[in-house]
Amino acid sequence: MTRIRSYVAADAPHLSALYRRSVLEVGSRDYGPAQIQAWAALAPSPERLQIQSEDGRIRLVASDALDLPVAFADLEPDGHIDLFYCAPEAAGTGIAAALYEALESSARQQGMTRLYAEASERARPFFLKQGFAVIAKREFEVTGVPIHNYAVEKSLAL
Repeated sequence: MTRIRSYVAADAPHLSALYRRSVLEVGSRDYGPAQIQAWAALAPSPERLQIQSEDGRIRLVASDALDLPVAFADLEPDGHIDLFYCAPEAAGTGIAAALYEALESSARQQGMTRLYAEASERARPFFLKQGFAVIAKREFEVTGVPIHNYAVEKSLAL
C-alpha cells in the first residue's frame, strides 16, 4: 500500500539514498558507467535536501506500508520539477504516476500554469505519458563527462 504525503525531515537520508540507488540501478539501463558515476555523484546530501525543503518548494513523498519513501518529487515555485526519483523496486508499478498526479494537483492549487523538467532517457517516456512535450535534447558535461537529458514541459492552462 502506497501513500502520497508531504516530506518530513526524517525522510532526508532515505531520499538521498533513493536518488543514488535510482541513478545507479535504473539510470544504468540508458547511460554508460562513467555517466552514471558522474550523475550519482550529484546525489543531494540529507542536509542539502533539508535546506532545499525550506525554500518554498513542494516536496511530495510516496511511502510504503512502513512509511518509508519509495519515490519523491520536488516542485519549485516557478513550476520546475527539480527532482523526481523512484526506487528501482518501485519503478513501473504506477507509484511514480500517482506521485506525479499529486504533484500536478498541488501545482494547479498553487495557480501554476506550466510545469517543466529535465528528463533522463528513462524518464522521458514517463513525462510524455503525463502530457509533457520534449522541447530540446540537452547535451552537457558533469565533472567532464558528456551526458544528455531532455527539456520537457507541460501547459496547465485551462
